[in-house]
Amino acid sequence: MANDLTEEQRALVELARELAQKKIKPAARHYDETEEFPWPVVDDIRKADIFACYLPEEFGGLGGGVTELCLAAEEMYKACPAIPMAFGTTTLAAVSILLFGSPAQRQRWLPDLASGKRLGAFNITEPGAGSDATATKTTARLDGDHYVLDGNKNFCSTGEAAEVYILFASTNPSRGARGISAFVVEKGTPGFSFGKKERKMGMRASPTYDVVLQGCRIPKDNLLYAEGYGLFVAQAVFDVSRPGVAVQGLGLAEGALDATTDYIRQRKQFGQSVSSFQAIGHMLADCWTAVECGRALLYRTTRAIDRAMKPAIEKGLRDAVPVFDAMKALDTPRFTKEAGMCKVFCTDAAMKITTDCIQMCGGIGYMRDFPVEKYFRDAKVLQIYEGTNQIQRNEIAMMLIKEAASRSRRTIIPA
Repeated sequence: MANDLTEEQRALVELARELAQKKIKPAARHYDETEEFPWPVVDDIRKADIFACYLPEEFGGLGGGVTELCLAAEEMYKACPAIPMAFGTTTLAAVSILLFGSPAQRQRWLPDLASGKRLGAFNITEPGAGSDATATKTTARLDGDHYVLDGNKNFCSTGEAAEVYILFASTNPSRGARGISAFVVEKGTPGFSFGKKERKMGMRASPTYDVVLQGCRIPKDNLLYAEGYGLFVAQAVFDVSRPGVAVQGLGLAEGALDATTDYIRQRKQFGQSVSSFQAIGHMLADCWTAVECGRALLYRTTRAIDRAMKPAIEKGLRDAVPVFDAMKALDTPRFTKEAGMCKVFCTDAAMKITTDCIQMCGGIGYMRDFPVEKYFRDAKVLQIYEGTNQIQRNEIAMMLIKEAASRSRRTIIPA
């Protein structure tokens, strides 16, 4: 794939690779065991300007897109899937504001997110609203020049380390899904606090918290786009962010395979290296084939997203309107199907590959002092967050059926 990259993209990959190998990988075990937030390493990511790689230059970004985001993330996730999660959640917050924010909102929050000065988080999940986001119970009541938010959120990745949160609440419960709205809430706002910190099987360097909203008053200007557009915000953001989960699986799988390949070349049984056994060789071949298939699907998708989205982003900034309005004006296509395919394929592959890596390594693969065990634990959640893979398959099927219906309509001969 290196031959398909621009000079700037190759430089970004080299920068991210050096950062991953020198700063992220050596720290992975420590933060997995202590479950502390990896502030020193996040500062290294910030200093390397990785947070800026996908945002427009107007906000201090480097002018890249989803492709650049994934290229940098793939190298970091090879070293550790959990430590760079702060980069991933900040991306979710920044993309929400980029696509749906007003010019004033973009100027207010994007420069700090692009520099990594402030971390972001995106919290839609509630105790009773996981895959069914329409079941949101958190409310937002307009009171003069403020909204008052009340409710409870859970599974907030990056948790109390973040400072800018995208939160979802119902501004009109009687309208159900059409009554849900999206807001930007800043850490330190009165009435905004944290509940318990979760104890997790994997991704331990990325803290996950409950969020408690009790009479949380935010300026009404913190509403993203308009009332009732919350699920539009979520879906549009997921259409461009799910490749980020896919690349997390891709990088994770590569990291596990690198460790496994090195080990089975050195490990000897019956007088020969384990890698010389045909059964092991076939497993290794299947694993690397899945990685390359996932990479082909992923970057084909990210390039298509960038070709479609960059004109809309440029128009939104030029015309001083929300990018979402520019997307509608340009009839920018949605990438729900393609993004879902990337997530399903790459994260399912990551789970299978890490399972196979443990099998290929034998007993040592099961031990906590060998890196494959951690990759295995970290892989599981990728099939769950940002829409379970079962929900992804529902969405993929729905889009395929819509496309088929559209083709049928076009082939009808007028009377």
